[in-house]
Amino acid sequence: MSASWVAAGVRARGLARRRLGPEGAARVARRASLGAALDDLGHTTYQHDVRPGMDLRQAQHAVTATVIWNLRVLAGWGPATGAGGPRLLSTWFEIPNVACHLATLAGRDADPPFQLGSLSTAWPRVSGARHPDEVRRALAASAWGDPGASDPAGIQMALQLAWARRVADGAPEAARWAAGYAALVMARALVAGALGALPPRARRDARHLLGEHGQGAGTLGDLGRLVAHAATWVLEGIDDPDELWRAETRWWARVEADGHVLAARAQSGDATGVGVFGLLAADGWRTRAALELAARGGGSLDEVLDAVA
Repeated sequence: MSASWVAAGVRARGLARRRLGPEGAARVARRASLGAALDDLGHTTYQHDVRPGMDLRQAQHAVTATVIWNLRVLAGWGPATGAGGPRLLSTWFEIPNVACHLATLAGRDADPPFQLGSLSTAWPRVSGARHPDEVRRALAASAWGDPGASDPAGIQMALQLAWARRVADGAPEAARWAAGYAALVMARALVAGALGALPPRARRDARHLLGEHGQGAGTLGDLGRLVAHAATWVLEGIDDPDELWRAETRWWARVEADGHVLAARAQSGDATGVGVFGLLAADGWRTRAALELAARGGGSLDEVLDAVA
């Protein structure tokens, strides 16, 4: 293994060690106010984007912005850190940008777009679109492919399932995450009564990831039993729509646990980069949850995580 590969792996793991971590997030969650929680984050890696005086929505957006900044740093280290895997996984952050742009076109309130820099694929063209049909054409001309719909909900579901398929095909270390995420997307669509409205492209991607039978599910319990084996873990025991949050929490727990294993491997490359992506993204998710608890007057983040342990 070359010295540059070793150095890149060391830097990537160092980036992961700057996370807030479970204990830090638990402290933030126990703060009695959002302002106190933001003061805490001002001494962490999240100081890159988090500022005093932000409201909850702004603060959570800023946490994600810091995650993206760190992923841009990770991707900038080049092939030695497995730029392919982290870059592919990071296209996930184009999805909220597209959704917010569509909301803006419809005259609705929306968060500002994330600054994706070198992680962008379709976003530079999408951001200039002035009509949903133009958004669809911009996506169709990119690696995302035609979403098969021009309505915001259809585009978002198509992109989510396309992301999962692209990850499963291009980043095998994260294939289990991709399958579980696809099952979550389908579960949300089922609960929303939108499973039958999936665009054709989304249906094909769902079949590719979850098998032939999941799209015929009538309940969450049915869906959990009908999806391919690689995805059953995320919906196991989830029958009530009000419990779907447990499946999402379980997904993030798996991403973080696998991330630790991948990032600790002796060899550098895609495995290391994918692992660090998982650790950074999961830390951002947990930090956003901690901020929400602090904004409510403080609470135990452990109770949420222990519920799916």
